[in-house]
Amino acid sequence: MSRLLVLQHLGREGPGLFVQVAEEKGISVSIFRLDLGDPLPKLRNGDVLLVLGGPMGIRDIDNPDFPWLNKEVDLIKEALNQEIGVIGVCLGAQLLAYAAGGDVEVLVDGISRKPLAEIGWHSVSSDVFEKKNKFKTILGKPFPVLHWHGDRILLPTTAEIIASSRRCKEQLFQIGSLAYGLQFHVEIDRDMVNRWIDEDKEFISSALGVNGQSSLKRQQKEYGQKTLEARLKFINILIDLVI
Repeated sequence: MSRLLVLQHLGREGPGLFVQVAEEKGISVSIFRLDLGDPLPKLRNGDVLLVLGGPMGIRDIDNPDFPWLNKEVDLIKEALNQEIGVIGVCLGAQLLAYAAGGDVEVLVDGISRKPLAEIGWHSVSSDVFEKKNKFKTILGKPFPVLHWHGDRILLPTTAEIIASSRRCKEQLFQIGSLAYGLQFHVEIDRDMVNRWIDEDKEFISSALGVNGQSSLKRQQKEYGQKTLEARLKFINILIDLVI
């Protein structure tokens, strides 16, 4: 049986819809809470490594508060070398890119050039389908997804961009044949997003102002359920590509 090995960095940022899709496919799911001291998993053929998000970042790799980040990068490198599937979400996408030779920089506003996070529901799309036609039914038109990041990824030369947003080009990318990075979030459900909104007030206000939380709650009501079918389909395609 294939295994989905989930690296989770924060209580509120769990695997969400990935669990539903994996279980429907008969894939076992194991969650490793690195922030709580769980050891990293041992990889074997047929595994998929799902690396989730979190408020820490590439600049924290040598921070003693996050001693597992360096080990996590080594595990991603091992997966890439052994051609084991990797899916990186938000922080996970940044770690995937870093493990392959990339980096990150602060995301800035296109006019003022001042730091400005991308938070909220905005569309990603793609016109790259020659090799990635399995995504065409979803990404061939604007696909609203949730963004929650203050950095943009500087991709390694081995990466190929598949989809972008208006503010950030590096939204969905592929490295090798079995590794994909998503800067955006398709895994979320209503309770998860509402918890983010309630617990991340400072980050939200820095990008969206004092009314940011109420704006995000309105967006969640508008897009959460409406995009659910497409997000489940996207995750299905993604897992099929890396398994």
